[in-house]
Amino acid sequence: MRRIRSFASEKGQTTAEYALVLMGAGALAFLLIAWAQGGAIEDLFDKSIKFLMGGK
Repeated sequence: MRRIRSFASEKGQTTAEYALVLMGAGALAFLLIAWAQGGAIEDLFDKSIKFLMGGK
């Protein structure tokens, strides 16, 4: 009987945790898209190629 009561008190905790994880993932995706649209991907690619070719 004691176990049933302890699980019943945590009934909505898992749902809230999933909601927080989904909100965090959405925020991270939004930041990544904003960063990529700002030309950062092109700059990173150009810098990487220059570094690999021996230039600075």
